Amino acid sequence: MTTAVHTKALSRFGYALSDRTRTQILMILRVEPSYPSDLADAIQVSRQILSNHLACLRGCGLVVAVTEGRRSRYELADPRIGLALDDLLGVALAVDPACCPAAATDECC
Repeated sequence: MTTAVHTKALSRFGYALSDRTRTQILMILRVEPSYPSDLADAIQVSRQILSNHLACLRGCGLVVAVTEGRRSRYELADPRIGLALDDLLGVALAVDPACCPAAATDECC
């Protein structure tokens, strides 16, 4: 039973990372919370597209919306997600350093 639960959790995480836009959102939010309009501008997508991806990330349990008056600010649901992303990026670059010539940047692959 535990294995099935763990597999499901990792599958959700993998699904979230399988899309470049969602990965960009997570990489930005690992540094600091952000508003949807700022995220859309940073990754150069429409607000509607961003909204769809944020809904997916919320559904996966990776991000949460924090209401601030009439606005919502997004952040990672748990700070350990940011650490996991850092670790995963490190492993990906160790396995395939050619993936990203400037390994120190966040704009890899």
